Amino acid sequence: MSGDEELAKDLGPLAALTIGIGTMIGAGIFVLPGTAVARAGPLAAFTFVLGGVIALFTALSASELGTAMPKSGGAYFYVNRALGPLFGTVAGWANWLGLAFASAFYMYGFGEYVNALVGLGSIGLGPVTLEAAQVIGLAGALLFIAVNYFGAKETGGLQIVIVMSLLGILAVFTVVGIANAEMESLRPLAPSGTVGEVLPVTGVIFVSYLGFVQITSVAEEIKNPGRNLPLAVLGSVVIVTVVYALFLVVLLAAVPNELVANNETAVVDAAGRLFGNYEVFGYSLGAVGAGMLLIGGLLATASSANASILSSSRINFAMGREKIVSPKLNEIHDRFGTPYKSIALTGGLILVFLVAGSVESLSTMGSVLHLIVYGLLNLALIVMRESKVEGYDPDFEVPLYPVVPIIGTVSSFALIVYIEPTIILISFGLVVFAVLWYLLYARGKVEATGVLGSWILDRSEELPDSAVSAAKSVQPTGGDYRVMVPIANPRTEEHLITLAAAAAKQHDGTVVAVNIANVPDQTSLEAARDRGAYDAAYDLLDRARGNAETFGVDVETHVVLSHRVFEEVFDAARTYGADVTVMGWGENSHGAPGRAESAVDELARSLPCDFLVFRDRGFDASRVLIPTAGGPDSDLSAAVARILRVEFGADITLLHVADDPEAGERFLRAWAADHGLEDARLRVESGGVQTRIAEAARDATLLVIGATEKGLLSRLVRGSLVLDVLYEVDCSVLLTESRHERGLLDRLFGSGSRARADSYADVGVDTEPRTPAVEEAPDDEPVEGDGDEATGSDGGR
Repeated sequence: MSGDEELAKDLGPLAALTIGIGTMIGAGIFVLPGTAVARAGPLAAFTFVLGGVIALFTALSASELGTAMPKSGGAYFYVNRALGPLFGTVAGWANWLGLAFASAFYMYGFGEYVNALVGLGSIGLGPVTLEAAQVIGLAGALLFIAVNYFGAKETGGLQIVIVMSLLGILAVFTVVGIANAEMESLRPLAPSGTVGEVLPVTGVIFVSYLGFVQITSVAEEIKNPGRNLPLAVLGSVVIVTVVYALFLVVLLAAVPNELVANNETAVVDAAGRLFGNYEVFGYSLGAVGAGMLLIGGLLATASSANASILSSSRINFAMGREKIVSPKLNEIHDRFGTPYKSIALTGGLILVFLVAGSVESLSTMGSVLHLIVYGLLNLALIVMRESKVEGYDPDFEVPLYPVVPIIGTVSSFALIVYIEPTIILISFGLVVFAVLWYLLYARGKVEATGVLGSWILDRSEELPDSAVSAAKSVQPTGGDYRVMVPIANPRTEEHLITLAAAAAKQHDGTVVAVNIANVPDQTSLEAARDRGAYDAAYDLLDRARGNAETFGVDVETHVVLSHRVFEEVFDAARTYGADVTVMGWGENSHGAPGRAESAVDELARSLPCDFLVFRDRGFDASRVLIPTAGGPDSDLSAAVARILRVEFGADITLLHVADDPEAGERFLRAWAADHGLEDARLRVESGGVQTRIAEAARDATLLVIGATEKGLLSRLVRGSLVLDVLYEVDCSVLLTESRHERGLLDRLFGSGSRARADSYADVGVDTEPRTPAVEEAPDDEPVEGDGDEATGSDGGR
């Protein structure tokens, strides 16, 4: 459920708990008691408790992952990020199809409750005979698919009313049931043959606990998420488990088991019988009680179905964004603003499942596929913990680690074993299909790798060859070169897009323009969407698209609403698989401080791709100065220079400062030859490095300079070459920094492995320079006009 504006501006523990309960309380308890009692007798109540306990272990893991990675996408996002795209594909398909099966189950239950009013019989359609509940469910499914297709929104206030109404109905029934309960009805507690049905029945009813992981998608909007997010996730599971168990115990203690068994609307019949014991003004309340539970069943099945249809289509949409399925599914309807293809495909599957399945088979398929996802989610937590991945800093940590996620993994997978063999076989077939789908289709398109694969490959010399080979064999091979541009300022976006499009053109790649809109902390992201924040953002992106398309490159546009704009740049680079990011650098650029030191301290932690950071004083690439002392960042500067030469006819000058001019010239000639810049002007100077750069920059229109590797402590105490020079020159500056990961000591004290300002003149040729992402721009491509024609009066196209 999504909160309304007042609820979500600052979600406290109670509001977040309401969201959690709303994701679970629903159709399961109104439809499945008949099936559960028929197979497990009075132990049916225990199966709901057991299901809740299994969900609780996963809820603990989801709480930690949610506070560490507050992103929409839920379990699919966590699995894909931690275990990689192979397991992400399995989790995505399982989550998507699991919700589609659950939606079909909810609509079947909806049909049962409607048919309790109208009393239709079976309907024959040629060789196929459908139960009345299926026919009514098909009609209801078409209605809710249309609602989601056309974009009608269910308000948070309405959802709260539904949730509170359901809890109220269940509470009233429980109170009346307690008043009429006879404990003898629960004896024998475990009739012959029912004990062996406990675990299989738990698998059937587990569909009643779906959705609690989705609470983590609003983690950014929860006040004090380190405390309140776990309270919401865990509290909702506990409360719903207690409500379910108490409801079942009272139901079985108040009415004969025979009345409940194999009766999908058993709670309606039970309510009519119990409330019939009371009269008001001589009129029996039996019809009132039955009507109240009937309305509850309709509300529960309808709201559950609508929420599941929306959630399943969103997962499908996310898979399209990651290229696990065709990105064409991401297309947004021009009029309705919905992922209409994704919703239509999901809706078609729901209709097929509804025709082909029964109440029990549909609910069990939904349960099994989610148990697979939850088992993988617990494994994802273990991987994130053990890999010690940079930036993983959860506000809440699972207690008794690693016992809790191990139990969550084992219990989720083990419960599947006890489910009907036919269902297991179908589920196994779907998993095999997902693996083949990744290997044969998605692997060549997906770009982002997972933490697990990267961790194994980074330790290839330490780990067994079999593990390294397995990791390599499933790594994504998507080769689409992607240049991301975070756009915030309409005045500078043209220059950023010009740089990005030039880089993308040289690699036959794609420009990914992302507008990261800043949402005040006191405003929820949902409220910002409703206020039209997307409209203004897309206007800016439309202009960016037009500028980039003049270079003949493909363009993607995305809008991200966030409370933490600057940090979101790096998350977006990972999410959209950027090879290089071109971003502005200036006063409040992307939420960063006006002074660059703080921004670079953030950048220095762990860059997901190469970064080009542009300080805009007008874009003119006619005369480019590149100071170099070697190192990966100057390698990146050289790659940028080659692009500027091909696209804009840039005149390149290389500068090296050395105490020994002859040694310096030898170094610079060798460096120029190694980097395809033999025709560049060479300039060797002696003296102060920063002074010489500032002097040379007087004749340049653009200074391209690699970042220093000096650490945070060194920056604070001694200052940095790059940061001082940036404010001394009059021309625009392009700071290049290569993708890298650093340890704590490197971040604090700097590393001797790369060029430093204080040892600039002593650096020789690199031992093994890395190949930067912005690399191998062909030198033989014709320049489109001379420098002035290529750049125009201000260097733009």
